[in-house]
Amino acid sequence: MDTELVFKVKHWIDNDPDPRTRRELQALLDAGDETQLKQRFSGRLVFGTAGIRGVVGAGPMRMNRLVVQQTSAGVGLYLKQQVPDVAPRGVVIGYDGRHDSKQFARDAAAVLAAMGIKVYLTCEVAPTPLVAFGVTHLGAAAGIVVTASHNPPLYNGYKVYWGNGAQIIPPHDSGIAACIESAATGPVVMQELDNAIATKSLVMLETDFYEAYRQGVKTAGILQNHTRPDLVSLSYTAMHGVGAQMAETVLRDAGFNHLYSVADQREPDGDFPTVKFPNPEESGAMDRVIAEAKKHDAVLACANDPDADRFAVAVRRSGEAEYQMLTGDQVGVLLGHYLLTHSAEDQRFTCTTIVSSSLLSKVAASFNATCRTTLTGFKWLTNVGMSEQRDDNRFLFAYEEALGYTVGSMVWDKDGLSALLAFSQLTAELAASGKTIWNRLEEIYREHGFHLNAQVSIALQPDTPNIGAYLRETPPDSIAGRAIISVDDISCGLRRFADGRTETIELPNSDVLIYRLEGGGRVIVRPSGTEPKIKCYYEIVETMTDEDSLQSVQQRAQALMNEFISAHQQSLPQ
Repeated sequence: MDTELVFKVKHWIDNDPDPRTRRELQALLDAGDETQLKQRFSGRLVFGTAGIRGVVGAGPMRMNRLVVQQTSAGVGLYLKQQVPDVAPRGVVIGYDGRHDSKQFARDAAAVLAAMGIKVYLTCEVAPTPLVAFGVTHLGAAAGIVVTASHNPPLYNGYKVYWGNGAQIIPPHDSGIAACIESAATGPVVMQELDNAIATKSLVMLETDFYEAYRQGVKTAGILQNHTRPDLVSLSYTAMHGVGAQMAETVLRDAGFNHLYSVADQREPDGDFPTVKFPNPEESGAMDRVIAEAKKHDAVLACANDPDADRFAVAVRRSGEAEYQMLTGDQVGVLLGHYLLTHSAEDQRFTCTTIVSSSLLSKVAASFNATCRTTLTGFKWLTNVGMSEQRDDNRFLFAYEEALGYTVGSMVWDKDGLSALLAFSQLTAELAASGKTIWNRLEEIYREHGFHLNAQVSIALQPDTPNIGAYLRETPPDSIAGRAIISVDDISCGLRRFADGRTETIELPNSDVLIYRLEGGGRVIVRPSGTEPKIKCYYEIVETMTDEDSLQSVQQRAQALMNEFISAHQQSLPQ
């Protein structure tokens, strides 16, 4: 076996505080498994704008205690460089219900405390939105949440918030990454947590912290619509995550007492035993909460993902026993429309992403409201929402199609708990006037057109030319028979119109092409820079006729979408 590799492995074993992962590496050494060891030591988990995330296991390319300790030392070093008063302001740390999350969070706390930085550590598992809330609520310099969100059981992760309560954006990600590399070259110093508590460098966030979030939701101006909650019954699942207690509490605080939780998915369980993949978007993941809804003839079947920052809902079809999942775009547009209907005149700033439906922007325009489009990811939505809001146009709402929503400005990240409450209040208000969610969707579609969105990942041959370069060098003038009205090239921040005009796009550079088509269609192409693969996002807009029902326009739009996708894929180089 390569001697340099053996040295690296033995050095890691000598510094690894976890006997379990030490044994794991020693077993690989003893077995002479050079292939596996090379994978573990080919680099280290890359710290990006979402922090780090990976399979739990031994070595620098896995999530483990030593990686978390080194990462925390890097975060602490960067904070000391960037935030002069980081020591007294401190860092909020929370964690989800995965098997290693509590230990990882305690390790992070021990490292930062040893660096002289005050730490606020949740006394038990906490929904991710509570950590984001805690940063601004406590005036902290940063926040850390140990979670792998809706990833499979083998994963864990580590996400960082800046002092504004939003996820970090460049240049903080690269700055932290550089500090982690530096910190990983030497031993990591840690402080015993009992000593940290005694010296008041560690504060445990007890019941009053969780109560502060609850009261914040309870008193939020945009969540004060208490129209007939008694008319709405709903089933709920935490999907073996950490959302149940707070979700049930904020719903009952608002008068939603016809609430039925899925018992065998209510408590945190890092094995996620009843779901193949703990993501509400995955096939089968909502089966139990829909069965619970049917059992009680509930109106809604609702879910949070395991760290409760996402929200999903299936709605009973009018006059039927069956339930239909709403897409993330449908929930986003419904919430946006509802909140704009009730918002104050000085709170009409909304945000969505380039790959989400364009419908929210049209709804916002009809309310004379602002809708800002950002790059994909809540880090962009909330940082833009925060930086661009004004006293006379305060932030109201943001969403992305991957089931992420934030309502108001109490939490500057996606929050599946307040979204759950807002959607329930919308449903109750509609029920009070004899309407349903489906009625409201149809009203929106009749006014603005039926918007159907789809995402397709296309695997290409290894020798296929670079798709981004090909499309820029040989730009199409139509897609699937539809004329191109304009092309946004986010890599250079330029919009080109068919008539030759150009204008600047105010977005960070990214390898993305957006084609807007005649008839309201849209294609977004995101080429991969590392493999022969592209992600394509499609949008079809169909006018609803007087004879159309939701079902008929959906069927027509879906048929057009299938043809549209097929024609576009065939136009790409193979």
